[in-house]
Amino acid sequence: MRYPEDQFNAGHIPADLLGQLPPGTNPKQIVIVRAAPRNYTGPILLALTITGGLALLVLMIAVTIHVFAAATVAILSATGGVGLTLKRSSHRSK
Repeated sequence: MRYPEDQFNAGHIPADLLGQLPPGTNPKQIVIVRAAPRNYTGPILLALTITGGLALLVLMIAVTIHVFAAATVAILSATGGVGLTLKRSSHRSK
């Protein structure tokens, strides 16, 4: 066994921990409590949710500005305030 985690997983008590036990303690009755490994699912889902929410917010703002601009141009052109003429230039080869 190379690492202390391997010893803990196999149910062995490392020698450095045996030296810390008070005299007269039975090592067979010792229970070593370890913290559970970190679960990264929650923080990853939170980051994805925040990123998706921000992207949706930016998209909604862009759509709102586009609709507002289109409505403004339609109102101004209907009232005669703005005129827009598209002219294609045609070049004919001789």
